[in-house]
Amino acid sequence: MTSPGLLKVTRTFAHEVDDLRWSAPSHVYNPLIYAWAGHREYLRRYGTKRGRVLLLGMNPGPWGMAQTGVPFGDVRMVREWFHIESPLGKVLPVQHPKYPVLGMASHRNEGSGSRLWRWAEARLGTPEDFFARFFVWNYCPLLFIKDGHNLIPERLSLRETEALTAVCDRALAAAVRALAPAAVVGIGRYAERRATALLGKDADVRYLIHPSPANPAANRDWPALAEQALKPWLPPRT
Repeated sequence: MTSPGLLKVTRTFAHEVDDLRWSAPSHVYNPLIYAWAGHREYLRRYGTKRGRVLLLGMNPGPWGMAQTGVPFGDVRMVREWFHIESPLGKVLPVQHPKYPVLGMASHRNEGSGSRLWRWAEARLGTPEDFFARFFVWNYCPLLFIKDGHNLIPERLSLRETEALTAVCDRALAAAVRALAPAAVVGIGRYAERRATALLGKDADVRYLIHPSPANPAANRDWPALAEQALKPWLPPRT
């Protein structure tokens, strides 16, 4: 079973962000509500251990966590590597036609999630081996859509950004208390900045380039970059 602290933190987080109001995005998806079954299973299996490295993502992708409830949750990897196949809730968000919520029936590939979890599988083997050393959490659990495209949190209005940051900072602080991570690694500069702003410059906050296929630097050899950034916590290669 997962830590009651982390489970409680996440449930509170889910409802606090759900109460926020938006004007910049046309659609907002909260997978901590409608894909809670998948996220809860993820927490139950992998959210217990303290003292690991916290890998902090930004927010869900439309074909990843927005479908599965698992951070960076590419459907194929969630099904075949995690062996999680949880149903969606009965009430779904108002959806943009380009980004339907199909859950585990989605056939779309989440490039960032596929890249992250395939590296984890190749480097460490099983999810249990990976999560013995690391835990993955998204700073913001919401997917934003505007003009038919994914809208990153930095592109929200000032009012929306301030309200969202207050809730997400509070949840991250509570998650850090629950997990007591040895270090925090921001996956992308946004996550790194938010962790540093919250935890302070004296905290052990590091950076890993985001694995998005839209990032040319990540496309060159992201596994090598992950190896370099996470080397202190990885086992020697055999």
